[in-house]
Amino acid sequence: MKRLLTILLLLIPLFAAAQMVQPVTWSGVEAGDSVRLKAAIEPGWHMTIIEFGDREFEEEFTDSFVITLAKADLTPIRFNACDDQMCTAPELWSYSVSGPTESETNGLTAKRSNSASGLLWIFLLGMAGGLLAIFTPCVWPIIPMTVSFFIKRTDQGARNAILYGLSIIILYVGLGLLITIIFGASALNELSTNAVVNIIFFLLLVVFALSFFGLFEITLPDSWSTKLDSKARSTGGFLGILFMAFTLVIVSFSCTGPIIGTLLVEAAGHSLLAPAVGMLGFAIALALPFSLFAMFPQWLKSAPKSGDWMTSFKVVLAFLELALSLKFLSVADLAYGWGILPRWLFIAIWIACFAGIGIYLLVRIHKVSVTRIIIRLLIIIPSFAFAAYLVPGLWGAPVKAISAFAPPMPIEGREVFHDYEQGMAYARQTGKPVIIDFTGYGCVNCRKMEVFVLANDSVKARLENYVFIELYVDDRRVAEDGKTQGESIGEKNSAIQREQFGSNAQPFYVQLNEWGNPVAEPMAFTTDPMEFINWLKY
Repeated sequence: MKRLLTILLLLIPLFAAAQMVQPVTWSGVEAGDSVRLKAAIEPGWHMTIIEFGDREFEEEFTDSFVITLAKADLTPIRFNACDDQMCTAPELWSYSVSGPTESETNGLTAKRSNSASGLLWIFLLGMAGGLLAIFTPCVWPIIPMTVSFFIKRTDQGARNAILYGLSIIILYVGLGLLITIIFGASALNELSTNAVVNIIFFLLLVVFALSFFGLFEITLPDSWSTKLDSKARSTGGFLGILFMAFTLVIVSFSCTGPIIGTLLVEAAGHSLLAPAVGMLGFAIALALPFSLFAMFPQWLKSAPKSGDWMTSFKVVLAFLELALSLKFLSVADLAYGWGILPRWLFIAIWIACFAGIGIYLLVRIHKVSVTRIIIRLLIIIPSFAFAAYLVPGLWGAPVKAISAFAPPMPIEGREVFHDYEQGMAYARQTGKPVIIDFTGYGCVNCRKMEVFVLANDSVKARLENYVFIELYVDDRRVAEDGKTQGESIGEKNSAIQREQFGSNAQPFYVQLNEWGNPVAEPMAFTTDPMEFINWLKY
């Protein structure tokens, strides 16, 4: 069993669900009476500027394409980018001029969204994951032993421990960069709805959870950590410290693996840099106690000792892993139409998981001190409250807090077509305009937009004027009218999006008249109902 689990861990598919691809980065510099707009394009991509016709620009990531415009001709730039496998949705890059200057630091202010703010969110999410990892039984007991080793080894114990922390950061950030280099955004996007990948990741999270519940222990081969530890002790300088950090990574994998996997899955949905940024946040949080305790060893005396609280912490993580694992099962279930995990059952299991956290901690509360009782209550009360918040979801409430994870809510109050030809035929028959919603079962941003925008009463009232066509690009069921044998519904829908609308990113909304002609620019992701309403033409 141990060998089998080790093999499964080595095959763990950590990286999926890329939703927002951003291969073009704009910047601008004002110079006298003109403005220079710069676009950095990632390798393998080409950019089309819609205002300039069909002209395409291809540049290496480290180079810049420069457009010079007179101030009288300033206008927002509409563009999209394509590689050999996909195209991004058309985007609008707006800027403002602050006044005449030659300074490279003043000038234009970009208003493009989902870039820096998205990376900041991934960084903070990574730090939160790193803080969780610190208190696991695989990491916390190692801190005093490692710090003691550095202090006793030489008179530069604090310096070496700081280098140890930097080594941890280097290893985890290197992992994030390696994922970017090997997979890239396009490949991650393909993996996000692959049933085998999602089922394997679901099973692995369940296995990790059962291990945290105490049914068995997952460890990588002891020989790995033994060899690395021996190498670290026999190698001097920074290289030896780097080997020690690598030993920590191997020894703690059974606890940090599910946290890292969940983090990278979320990071892959933002940009190519996001996995490395997420790992940076994770590594900083994980490395911080080693460096701090080495510089202030007296703090170790007041730090909590390893004990029963770690067991409780593992069980809480186990419940959370079970809840998160359902996301991957749900994607496969929806993509293939199995029908084994309807929305109400998904929510019911989440209710059980969070109620389970509260019940477990409450039952064991008599075994801890008064101080720890207060700490436990700070977890018990929110757990029960969140479980209660989810209960109305069993009867159709939107429960927006889990919109990114739960199966999509059914669209009520209007007829929805899931076939392009049928929807357009109905539009011609009734003379109504059309909205096409290109979406995906594995699309996190699609779920958010459905709950925060499409479920809004004002939006629903406006959508009554349209024929609504909802096309899932990752529906793996075989299309009855497929052009080629075995073509899936998702492949057919994806081809419509690519060939007719030049995009392969979701969510992606298109407005057409009854004859199929566009009446507005496409709309991508937003959580602002008013922005969507202002986009509607009817």
